[in-house]
Amino acid sequence: MGTTGVDSHTDTESALSRDEVFDLLSNHRRRYALHAVKHVEGPLDLSDVAEQVAAWENGKSREEITAQERHRVYTSMQQTHLPAMDRAGVIEYDNGTVTLADGAENLEVYMDIVPEQSIPWGEYYLGLAAVSGALLAAAGAGVFPESIPALAWGWLVVVLFAGSALYHVVQSRRMRLGATDTPPEIEE
Repeated sequence: MGTTGVDSHTDTESALSRDEVFDLLSNHRRRYALHAVKHVEGPLDLSDVAEQVAAWENGKSREEITAQERHRVYTSMQQTHLPAMDRAGVIEYDNGTVTLADGAENLEVYMDIVPEQSIPWGEYYLGLAAVSGALLAAAGAGVFPESIPALAWGWLVVVLFAGSALYHVVQSRRMRLGATDTPPEIEE
């Protein structure tokens, strides 16, 4: 039961639409709140969520934030952000207590955070495929010494893709909300 007095959680049959997910995740306070809730086991008090979000938002430790900074975030969390996430079935917000809901799992696919100094993984794999294709074409044309077996070039391509995929998996897990102490978008 959410703060609205109506059971507003979505069922698995009525999952959020893509637009609803993007709208939900478009606000950094909601992402920060999700990160805070996912980072701990069990429920959190609204005041703890608001304090942590205010600290991240202002680039300070929780002890350094002012009462005004804390109050500003607390008010917007209480009146806007937590009720919206509760209605979406992402968190459960009831009587000042915030708990992660099952619907939060549906957001993972939309949270591929790409650091500023990086290229998107899709572009990386496209480039890797082009380089691998050129390498195999050159090997097939006999550009490389015949002492290197043709099968070795194929294995090199497999190792490149496997290594890249392994790194991608590790990086993606590290960049998930709740996986680290601070939200991925402010870790840099």
